[in-house]
Amino acid sequence: FVRHGKGGPPPGGPPFLHAHSGLETRPLGGTFCHVERVPMNKLSLDALARELLKRAASQSSGRSAETVYGGQEHVLRQSLMALTAGTVMAEHESPGEATLIIVVGRVRLVSGAVSWEGRPGDLITIPSARHSLEAIEDSAVLLTVAKAM
Repeated sequence: FVRHGKGGPPPGGPPFLHAHSGLETRPLGGTFCHVERVPMNKLSLDALARELLKRAASQSSGRSAETVYGGQEHVLRQSLMALTAGTVMAEHESPGEATLIIVVGRVRLVSGAVSWEGRPGDLITIPSARHSLEAIEDSAVLLTVAKAM
């Protein structure tokens, strides 16, 4: 969100953040440009993974998920997904450019005749081909998807 107007800090001065508005003022060609800043957020993926694994254990599907960043209005979307041991997400189309980071447990991503096993801290690039995901043990993964522009 950008808003232009007169007023603001003295010319040549550094940008300043308006106290309660979330706007930063910057000089721009004789006027000032107000740029809305997105607040920083912190989230414990470990704590959310524990909560989602509890939910997944109570679901007949054996899984639970929550979007932790982004959505329809963003290019980037990140979702934490929890799957109980033995749960398989059947073969499906690739969501586009995407990665998985394993937060808890062990998973297997299969695409055709190729498979990758991931453990906590591993990053797996999701192939552009159809693939499936299996939880070898109770697991939580962070799925990051970038929408095509």
